[in-house]
Amino acid sequence: MPNLKSGFKRMQTSAENRDRNRAGRSLVGSMRAKFFAVVESGNKDEAMKLFREYCSVVDKTAKRGIIKANNASNKKAQASRKLASLAVPAAPAKAEAPKAK
Repeated sequence: MPNLKSGFKRMQTSAENRDRNRAGRSLVGSMRAKFFAVVESGNKDEAMKLFREYCSVVDKTAKRGIIKANNASNKKAQASRKLASLAVPAAPAKAEAPKAK
């Protein structure tokens, strides 16, 4: 326990901020899990809707300083790659035939 009144106030403020930050990070994680589950199911329309919501949540948490801006950018890029893989099915690689001269 702090000895000074200002230290006690700071302890209370830190606890409130910690709870708020934890809630924000938790929301990002749960939205991410929901988005990846929908992508795995193959529902493209629902995935697009959740992608927009997920990016919005990530941007808001970065704006509030809960996560860093670069971390938010990496999270959105990963989600974007996952969404793009849903749009284009993986095609088998073709061996190129030699060109005639």
